[in-house]
Amino acid sequence: MKLLKIAAKAIIVLITVIVIFILTVFILDNRNTRYLKITNHPEGERNSYLIKNVNIVPMSSDTILVDKMVLIEDGVITEISSDISVEQHTIIDGKDQYLMPGLIDMHVHVWDEYELGLYLANGVTTVRNLWGQPMHLRMKELIESGEILSPNFFTSGPKLTGSEFMGDDNLQIFSEEEAKEVVIDTKEKGYDFIKTYYGLPQEYFDVVIDQAKLSRLDIAAHPSNKVAYDYHFNSQIKTIEHAEDIVQQPLEYKLDSAKLEEVVIDFSKAEGTSFCPTLTVYHNIYKMIINDSILHSSDLNYMNPLIRMVDSEAQFSRWNSAKRNDSTIESSIKNQHEFHLLAIKKLHEAGVNIVCGTDAGIGVTIPGKSIHQELAFYKKAGLSNYQVLKTATINPSKTHEFLNDFGTIERGKVANLLLVDDNPLDNLATLEQPQIVFSGGRMINRATLNTFEVKAAERSNLLASAFRYIEFLLLK
Repeated sequence: MKLLKIAAKAIIVLITVIVIFILTVFILDNRNTRYLKITNHPEGERNSYLIKNVNIVPMSSDTILVDKMVLIEDGVITEISSDISVEQHTIIDGKDQYLMPGLIDMHVHVWDEYELGLYLANGVTTVRNLWGQPMHLRMKELIESGEILSPNFFTSGPKLTGSEFMGDDNLQIFSEEEAKEVVIDTKEKGYDFIKTYYGLPQEYFDVVIDQAKLSRLDIAAHPSNKVAYDYHFNSQIKTIEHAEDIVQQPLEYKLDSAKLEEVVIDFSKAEGTSFCPTLTVYHNIYKMIINDSILHSSDLNYMNPLIRMVDSEAQFSRWNSAKRNDSTIESSIKNQHEFHLLAIKKLHEAGVNIVCGTDAGIGVTIPGKSIHQELAFYKKAGLSNYQVLKTATINPSKTHEFLNDFGTIERGKVANLLLVDDNPLDNLATLEQPQIVFSGGRMINRATLNTFEVKAAERSNLLASAFRYIEFLLLK
């Protein structure tokens, strides 16, 4: 009996030590991201400004509004004119630069608060997170409370798949009743939308769609191989992800232009469903194949340490092994990427609403920086600069109701804005270094944005990230 008491006390002490250790790790990680707190940025505490002497790229049309003034009040654009007189607001001289809407990345995987600063530094003022975990609900609450400088943040719930598709990153569904309950639970917990995933069978998918409609939750779909591709053309499904899945599913891994035309025609008839290509994450497979030292790239410092250690390494090993075993893999990946560009061109010409998404935060796809590569690919596919910019501004605003107030410079829209040196309709590269970012009307200058990048590159939050992922595994 005495030994049992000693053992019980030892277990209690051990558990206490573990809990204290985990709490200490989280406290330190939270302390290290205090640089994002609005109270540490006096200029960020204001969200009302008058911007003068600026050229506006409104994105509501292909035009430039020359030498205008923009009034921001309480984070919202309230007036655009050639002459606005106010006394109570701080005036910012636009110095004849260009003001455009902040960028929207419609497919990201956020792992920590450091990445929020990275997105802002690259002109991304809204992100849509497509793998929801408990930490994202806390992050969402923190952002919406107005405590930190951050992009607007919207997140799906867990990725929904069927019983056959195992993996610690998926939520498997085993019955129609469970499919219904998962959607209800997603809504009750506070996630913004549903993400369906590869392997979800039709009988469960039908229930998810029906309950999502009742629960007023939109769906973003990574195409399921258990249904026909055109099954996803459903008004409840607001976006279909990944160009590669067009090749893998309806085209059956063939770069078949004639079959692609059939998919394009079907897609063009779909009402309310947009396409999110994520070209960058696929092209990064090619980069891993041709660059044996990619894991030592300085850009990889911007990846979350846990993802870099686990996912980046695993993906590199996978494709390095494939290269050793198949001499044609390099050309195959390259050719498929070029085919993706053709698909984008055809879908765009057919009137499909294309929305910019990078799949940043996995593999070697860098948060924030990757959006510029993604936009460059759309340009290479044949879109004009204005059409490219639409994919990351006004086009996303047409998908979910919660995005309606973003994406253009108009009265009543949220003041998510970029002040850049050059006209982005002529030079997309100017977006890579915005001089000022407005997030909900809060001004962040270039020096502060540079600090956000440095902090992200220098972070060492491996343990905190691991504990958050363990939490997800225990609670999913």
